[in-house]
Amino acid sequence: MRQDNIRNIAIIAHVDHGKTTMVDQMLKATDAFRENQQVQERILDSNDQERERGITILAKNISIEYKGVKINVIDTPGHADFGGEVERVLKMADGALLLVDAAEGPMPQTRFVLRHAIDAGLSIMMVVNKIDRDGARPEAVVNDSLDLMMDLGATDEQLEFTMEHVVFASGVNGYARLDPNDGNDNMFPLLDMIIDGLPAPDVDIDGPLAMQCVTIDHSDYLGRIGIGRVYSGTVHTGDKILVVKNDGSRAMSQVKQLFTFDYLGRKECSEVDAGDIAAIVGVDNTDIGDVYTDPE
Repeated sequence: MRQDNIRNIAIIAHVDHGKTTMVDQMLKATDAFRENQQVQERILDSNDQERERGITILAKNISIEYKGVKINVIDTPGHADFGGEVERVLKMADGALLLVDAAEGPMPQTRFVLRHAIDAGLSIMMVVNKIDRDGARPEAVVNDSLDLMMDLGATDEQLEFTMEHVVFASGVNGYARLDPNDGNDNMFPLLDMIIDGLPAPDVDIDGPLAMQCVTIDHSDYLGRIGIGRVYSGTVHTGDKILVVKNDGSRAMSQVKQLFTFDYLGRKECSEVDAGDIAAIVGVDNTDIGDVYTDPE
């Protein structure tokens, strides 16, 4: 069953091709920021080292809502040093936005993250960014990126999908276009293509709970928080769940609190259905790779 009201998308790119700025503009376009609210640049780069270096090290989760569809956006590291992080977080996505600089084209780290997305079987939409900069060559960059996808073993289906789903954008100026010269001045063509083009999660809501912990957060008040996508069933606050560890050992836990992602923050809720991304409090000493499932 497809959860048509959800899209889970990862954003992948070479360092400094504008990935985090693009996410800022998607948030602004969907009214994540109150009018006149002062917003720091690169809102997703919250880690001190990330701000200093201007790169995304840790994967972040945000969500936006557009035309009644919740879009979970997974911002992934673009640097090859963080390959394990990229591989893990892509498991939460059904599709990816491949962001490529309109002047530079695909770069070594584009190759690195793109290989992971292709191997994960994701539907890949291309966003040619910075079309306003000097030396921009958007059409050539599209061809170069498709050539790279072929070199990395993309299937015919993946290549055909990408050829049909290309957007030209300027993250700094806040616009996306289906044609580089069409004059559109907002982000809505990008958002429309995400909800119309990228696949909805195909899940079994009525099946037993199945969720894998992909990232860990920590709160001084709540302890370790396990974050991952619910692949099957529904998880509720108060549920008794079976935790299967990486070494095969098993333990019972209880869901004390449950959150989904809501724009830049988290929203506490009583249940999360298959297809969505959840944050669970109550699994002591949870680790990346833990599977949360129905005790039955």
